[in-house]
Amino acid sequence: MSVRDFLLLAVVCFVWGLNLVVTRWVIAEAGVPPIFFAGLRFAGIALVLCWFLRPIPKNLGMLFLIAMGIGAVHFALLFMGLANAEASAVSVVGQLGVPFSTLMSMVFLGEAVGWRRGLGIFMAFAGATLIAVNPDNFSFSYGLLYIVASALIGSAAGILMKKMPPISALQMQAWVGLFSFLPLFALSGLTETGGWTAFVSGGPWVWAATVFAVLGVSVFGHGAFYNLLKKYDVSLISPLTLMVPVWGVILSVILLNEQLSLQLILGAAISLGGVFVIVLRRNTAMPEAALGDKVRGRQ
Repeated sequence: MSVRDFLLLAVVCFVWGLNLVVTRWVIAEAGVPPIFFAGLRFAGIALVLCWFLRPIPKNLGMLFLIAMGIGAVHFALLFMGLANAEASAVSVVGQLGVPFSTLMSMVFLGEAVGWRRGLGIFMAFAGATLIAVNPDNFSFSYGLLYIVASALIGSAAGILMKKMPPISALQMQAWVGLFSFLPLFALSGLTETGGWTAFVSGGPWVWAATVFAVLGVSVFGHGAFYNLLKKYDVSLISPLTLMVPVWGVILSVILLNEQLSLQLILGAAISLGGVFVIVLRRNTAMPEAALGDKVRGRQ
């Protein structure tokens, strides 16, 4: 990989890591309801990328199910998790999309998983469990349970994507945005209050965070990432994307004053070590499994 392309990937990973921190701030500190903010993000994506809706893909029914899995349902769970758990922990536990995708490719696509990837899967879940468990009373952080569920749903949607004719990354994002924002706004209306008021009263920083999520993360981040995937093999890029949770932890500590506990450090080392082992071993049935959420545009 050229130095220029490595720097571009590093910037993309920084943007994705920063996005978790920014979203946590909007939801937990600025007080914008999580499901409403997810709907707002997808409405912005649908608006900005509306030119990519054509030509209309085949099998819109399947595309709608995929959009719910990598869009509305995934992000509702992810943002509810961010509302109830620190961004540093979320950035690590969210990487469970990689072992989930690998397990599902084994069950549904016949992928063979040897002992090395099996060990990596065990490490990924063990590290995430260490982060999620409260050692004082051995209870789980329910915020992180939302994150685990979001990773599981997203990975299941990835299996469905194998049944769809290939479409471009930006066209996929455009349709996911179009299908996702109305269900999210409807769910927000049923379960949340004051979404629009909180967004408007949040002022320029909240508005800038929304623009960043749409243009910085979805348009620039995923556009640049897919261009790199066209140039380089997944096996080269996927280990480098582990910069995302590292940036997530660092920026959470710096910008949100989150505590870098020994429990988080050990859990992150074990979990990310397991993810690293998984991504180093090629998945023949589902190569994109090594990239977890990022390859499906969900970061």
